Amino acid sequence: MKKIYLDNAATTPIDSSVIEVMQNSMQENFGNPSSSHQFGRKAKNLVENARNNIAKLFHVSASEIIFTAGGTEADNLILYNAVTNLGVQRIISSKIEHHAVSHTIVFLQDNYQIDVDFVELEPSGDVSIEHLEYLLKSSEKKTMVSLMYINNEIGNILPINKICNLCIKYKALFHSDTVQAIGHYAIDLQKLPIDFIVASAHKFHGPKGVGFAYFKKGLGIQPLFHGGNQEKGARSSTENVHGIVGMEKALVMASETLEKDKLVMNSIKSYFIDCLKELNSEIRFNGNSANLEKSSCTILNVSFPASNDMLIFNLDLHGIAVSGGSACQSGSNKGSHVLHEILIDDEEKFTSVRFSFSRFTTKSEINYTIEKLKKLL
Repeated sequence: MKKIYLDNAATTPIDSSVIEVMQNSMQENFGNPSSSHQFGRKAKNLVENARNNIAKLFHVSASEIIFTAGGTEADNLILYNAVTNLGVQRIISSKIEHHAVSHTIVFLQDNYQIDVDFVELEPSGDVSIEHLEYLLKSSEKKTMVSLMYINNEIGNILPINKICNLCIKYKALFHSDTVQAIGHYAIDLQKLPIDFIVASAHKFHGPKGVGFAYFKKGLGIQPLFHGGNQEKGARSSTENVHGIVGMEKALVMASETLEKDKLVMNSIKSYFIDCLKELNSEIRFNGNSANLEKSSCTILNVSFPASNDMLIFNLDLHGIAVSGGSACQSGSNKGSHVLHEILIDDEEKFTSVRFSFSRFTTKSEINYTIEKLKKLL
């Protein structure tokens, strides 16, 4: 049986070059970066070199990069600091954010009595720019806007320049969960005035359990938890040296082939869309995911014209790994909160599947998937 991996928005396979770099680090660099002896200093140098190299990719200073255990911790660290350290009294977000953001906002609202407003969504899942501006000018409380750059379920790309301009106009802080964007789309933080972004290495062929938060210079940081005072006091915990080295390698590699990889993935995505349309003319695509200009090259969210509770399970039996967009497919009794917000009831009852691609995805894998979908549908 073939093994076809089309769930790259969940996690990506680690590149062999990343594995090699990490293996060498594990064998040669076991020192604790906080130790003052030569073994510790060597490990510390690796961490700081990685910080410098990652910072250069975003055109920021190394001091603005804080290493974390991934995107979820980075989002929590940023949102927590906004309220407890930077005086934010109000957060504007959307109802289709990743739970790392939405659940954290609920926690902060319950425990710190902040105001929370949700921007309206277009039927496509896009943020209403007009409503966002209305919300921004409706209060004089110190505000943070928290909107993800690329939606992890439907792939919609946020018009991030417009959001930045609005936040500057109304003096609001801007946090964007960029987990699905980093490693696939260039982000120049000198040209794009975002205050906070996050990354998770396993989304761009790096290791799991490591990521970073970017805090714009001048925005102070207080730790979520306390202990060894690492990361200049922003995050206590012995640094994941091998993970950080692996993330650096994966991100540098991704940045070197960014545009080429984007063309490859968009070609695969476009081919898959055409094949699906030929398979069944009633197939629909959720959000903007079929629009190559308005959605990520990595994500296609497909609504099949029937309710097929076992589709994802049966695809798995044929060796094809994908993600679901409804309760019966995800194993959750709540289903997809993203699709719930943008689909009408009649549309939501149909089976939706998220297919997601990487630079390693091939047309032969798409052909095999289409062949099995013909039988299963």
